Amino acid sequence: MNIEHLKLFVRIASTANISLAGRELNISPAVASAHIGKLEDTLGVRLIHRTTRKVSLTDEGKQFLPHAQEVLDSIETAQAAVGSGAQTPQGTLRVTAPASFGRMHLVPAINEFLKQYPKLNIDFRFSDSILDVVEGGFDVAIRDAELKDSNLHAKKLADDKRIIVASKSYIEENGAPQTPADLKNHKIVNLTGLEVWDFKGSHGTISIKTPNHLRMDNGEAVRDACIEGCGLTLTATWCSYPYLENGELVQVLHDYPLATDCALWAVYPTNRLLAPKVRAFIDYLAERFSGTPYWDEKLSGIVA
Repeated sequence: MNIEHLKLFVRIASTANISLAGRELNISPAVASAHIGKLEDTLGVRLIHRTTRKVSLTDEGKQFLPHAQEVLDSIETAQAAVGSGAQTPQGTLRVTAPASFGRMHLVPAINEFLKQYPKLNIDFRFSDSILDVVEGGFDVAIRDAELKDSNLHAKKLADDKRIIVASKSYIEENGAPQTPADLKNHKIVNLTGLEVWDFKGSHGTISIKTPNHLRMDNGEAVRDACIEGCGLTLTATWCSYPYLENGELVQVLHDYPLATDCALWAVYPTNRLLAPKVRAFIDYLAERFSGTPYWDEKLSGIVA
């Protein structure tokens, strides 16, 4: 099986475009199409659907993708281990991360990382939807939730502290809730999927199903709507710290901390060799966010 054909197939899966994938690998569209045809002939199955408008993976292509990616990763790791650049991160690192966290904290950090490893390229996919690490062919996923998938290795990067906030204008107009039960009488701006808020009470967990005055699927959009006075919201301090620091947002329900056990994690498949590029990236983030993350340091004395 030709390794260059596998590389092309993985890039087509990522770009959904044969011509673009070919250009990335410095081959013409005609040669790229021929290479995929040869790979399909070798496997005896059709891997991609071709139409005049788009290219998509067949069911067989989707099943084959993680195995193709694993083969390429294994080869890259083996080459790095025995080559003149042993253990030097190189190649393309594919990373998926929550959209807001990626924009706010990964993008500002990445230039320094790439300066350390000039032979490395990074392909980010920022999305608030949880993308499948294996099927998507990702080397690393940054997650900000409790981990339940035993098929993934995980390294904790930082605590993910969450609080309830509102704008000063909202509180001046509507008052602040004194207990979690008061939330039912307030306007709530929710992140899709986080409509139930669990609080630590003196007699156990208090679960409140909040009313959806406004619901969005992006954390920064939820935060910004809250700043504009649309209602109360549950937010991560890494997302809202600049606005808590300057006073545009204030914490409410200080005496009722959220009963969450969330953290920021770097995860990767257990069945994949840990390539130097993956180890370097995870170690870099772990060091950058170690101890009390810089966003929580800025909020010392501001939030409970």
